[in-house]
Amino acid sequence: MNLANLRLIRDVAHTRNVSKAARLNEISQSAASQAIQEVERELGVALFDRSRRPLLITPAGKLYLDYCRDILRRHEEMEAALDKLKKETGGTVRLAAIYSVGLSEMAEIEARFSRRFPEGELHVSYLRPERVWQAVAEDQADLGLMSYAESSRDIVALPWREEEMVVAVGSGHALAKKRSVPVRALTGQSFVGFDDDLPIQAQIERYLRDHKVAVDMALHFDNLEMIKSAVAHGAGISIMPLRVMREDLKQGRLVALRLQPAELYRPVRIIHRRRKAFNEVTSGLLELLQEEKAHAA
Repeated sequence: MNLANLRLIRDVAHTRNVSKAARLNEISQSAASQAIQEVERELGVALFDRSRRPLLITPAGKLYLDYCRDILRRHEEMEAALDKLKKETGGTVRLAAIYSVGLSEMAEIEARFSRRFPEGELHVSYLRPERVWQAVAEDQADLGLMSYAESSRDIVALPWREEEMVVAVGSGHALAKKRSVPVRALTGQSFVGFDDDLPIQAQIERYLRDHKVAVDMALHFDNLEMIKSAVAHGAGISIMPLRVMREDLKQGRLVALRLQPAELYRPVRIIHRRRKAFNEVTSGLLELLQEEKAHAA
């Protein structure tokens, strides 16, 4: 059994592309092709339909993919068990986080992690929500921090935060001197929103629709930093989590107005694969995040 070949077959099945899988495994495309052909010769079946683009996995390939996943999962569990037996506090944990959590919180989390695990390594990737989910699902990250996640057959979503959503306005806006605002006062306002494919935008639109409020959508972006910048420069108002505005409020770039009724909260979750075998530092980071959740509450 060759673990490298098992990982390669798994990655080809996930990406449906030999070149991409070869890059993930840090080998050449020709070496990847030869390894796949060697496995197919040993099994006496084709694992992929090479006449299709992207590659299509065959029924035999699906059976072998389940085998690959099972063996690789068991290998991870064995390594994690060995780590615990050795009582090691070193090791690496891979965390994928949405941009807003990463930019506003991660320095504090990394500092606490370093104090608790001086020999451990924390690798952080900042991604769009759907890429955080994909990274965890494909075992490119051990833990993920993302909004609007729900548990599935393969992924566990643990509660972390319910972040209050508020109206964000620039310091020179007519509403800037208020502390709160009824949702009906947003009618007709120029609005800076999120891209339509993001769950946060669907939640905001549903809230406005439920209260029969129509805004004038001026701009939309796929991340909070661009939205905050547009609002600060007077392009319109927005609705966003209060927590991500902390630095902007200190600097006077933005003003936060509490919504009436206050029914909007962004759910942020910790996600990981079901039956994922954690090493010492991954378990420690999960515990740290859950402690941080309790402190934030």
